[in-house]
Amino acid sequence: MSPSPFIEMKDVAFAYGDRPILNDINFSIPQGNFAAVMGGSGSGKTTLMRLITGQIRPQSGQVLIEGRDLAGFSADELYEHRRRMGVLFQHGALFTDLSVFDNIAFPMRELTQLPEAVIRDLVLLKLNAVGLRGVENLMPSELSGGMSRRVALARTIALDPEIMLYDEPFTGLDPISLGVIAHLISRVNKALRSTSIMVTHDIEKSLEIVDQVISWRTAKLCSPARRRKCANWIRLGCASLSAGWQTAPWHTAIRRKRRCSRICSGK
Repeated sequence: MSPSPFIEMKDVAFAYGDRPILNDINFSIPQGNFAAVMGGSGSGKTTLMRLITGQIRPQSGQVLIEGRDLAGFSADELYEHRRRMGVLFQHGALFTDLSVFDNIAFPMRELTQLPEAVIRDLVLLKLNAVGLRGVENLMPSELSGGMSRRVALARTIALDPEIMLYDEPFTGLDPISLGVIAHLISRVNKALRSTSIMVTHDIEKSLEIVDQVISWRTAKLCSPARRRKCANWIRLGCASLSAGWQTAPWHTAIRRKRRCSRICSGK
């Protein structure tokens, strides 16, 4: 029996004015799965994440969280929905005027009533989880790019979120830092058993750590042995989108161990 969807989109369409961004989007992500969203610039990847957070609503279709349509959430329910989320923003988005400690403590202080002694222990625990010790008193300007991204990841997991959203987490990183961040993201998701979505352009690295790929046009079941071929399928979809095929359907490629066969999404 397949697990029930935790995040699901049914026939979703969204446009900014007269410009269609998403059209007839259908996919589901089971609880605990890690999905990568891939597509060309302007293809609607960030819009997709905003729909999931409830910042915007689709013109048609449904965005479902645990079977409930976000459009039916009250203001309090929407607040609780977002409170369950951790978001790793592109380039980290640390508060430049706050220390590393205060950056990570920020969501704890804003969203909980925890005493400072407990917050301190949790901040140090989160820093340890991303491989950083003794940096809590540093300012963001004193960190390397890779360290900044790890601090941002520590802040993202500050409240042990059930849903994790990653917006281009590998952008601007050197190959070594990219590998470290990818490993940490994979480890964190497994430890927290979060349902996660990552918007990314890095095809090869993403295929190493995710369970599911949501991309344009082509959909296949991908095994590690055929990762290169799967990457080529995804590139084909992204290239098609960049060429202007804005109405191409979204599809899902799911990694499996021993087989690689075609699947189709949609109605």
